[in-house]
Amino acid sequence: MPIRPDHPDTLSRFTGSLVRRAQQRHLAVWQSQVSTEITSVQYSALEILHRTPGVNQRQLGDELDVDRSTIADLVARMVRNELIERSDDPVDKRSYVLFLTPAGKKQLSALRPRVEDVERILTAKLSPEETQELRRLLLALLPLDE
Repeated sequence: MPIRPDHPDTLSRFTGSLVRRAQQRHLAVWQSQVSTEITSVQYSALEILHRTPGVNQRQLGDELDVDRSTIADLVARMVRNELIERSDDPVDKRSYVLFLTPAGKKQLSALRPRVEDVERILTAKLSPEETQELRRLLLALLPLDE
């Protein structure tokens, strides 16, 4: 017999377990509504590069909160898929600056409404006030330097 969600022995009393399960739900909804090829992190990179074209790879990694090897792999994959292009940073020749390609801009435009659908699906049981409070609380879990 399964343990009731409000039982003291259930894993739902651990924040990390709930965050992990919420992330699994997000991934499942993302893949069914948005894309099985473009991840939510890649989508975020597209949004950042749309908002701030020409950021360097390190800045993009910082904004996405991923480490150097992860951002290098992410950028390489997105360049291979012709979503972004990179060129030498005119200020720091050891670095790259990144831009959306026409295909990246088109992909971003196509994905935006689907991403909004994911947001609606994930927060469907919450009031607008509860949704804002959830975001506030999740942000409170992140380190202060973000």
